[in-house]
Amino acid sequence: MPIELPIQELDAVFTVQRLVRFSDCDPAGIVFYPQYFVMLNGVVEDWFNHSLQVDYATLLGPRRIGLPIASLQCDFKNPSRMGEGIEFHLQLLRQGDRSLTLSVQCKGTLAPHTIRWSAKLVIVTTSLADGRPIPIPQDIAQGIARWQTLSKECT
Repeated sequence: MPIELPIQELDAVFTVQRLVRFSDCDPAGIVFYPQYFVMLNGVVEDWFNHSLQVDYATLLGPRRIGLPIASLQCDFKNPSRMGEGIEFHLQLLRQGDRSLTLSVQCKGTLAPHTIRWSAKLVIVTTSLADGRPIPIPQDIAQGIARWQTLSKECT
């Protein structure tokens, strides 16, 4: 099973499979809830790198563009256990001038209809020089448009 690599980009959904590791879990062997937030950031990072073709490390590093979460709502539905495969499904719900609203669902790979965890988040493009919101950079907007177009062509 591929770990943290994109496996599907259909219907404007970015999907990543991942194995639940020992380091993700509490002593009971289930995902310790803060680890989902670490995984969530990894999914967003992978979406930028693979689907939008915008290098996430370059955004934060040399370009000094931040992508903080301004709002986060989540629901924990079912536990994920060490050794299980899980999938994250990311969808863009809204593209604003300075923000993106995303929906992410985590499902088990053996029970793909069973939602383990879901989140709705708003990320804001900011200048790391002063921390203020900035317009979404053109390459990100173009990457989103290209991803959505390619996703529609694949269906």
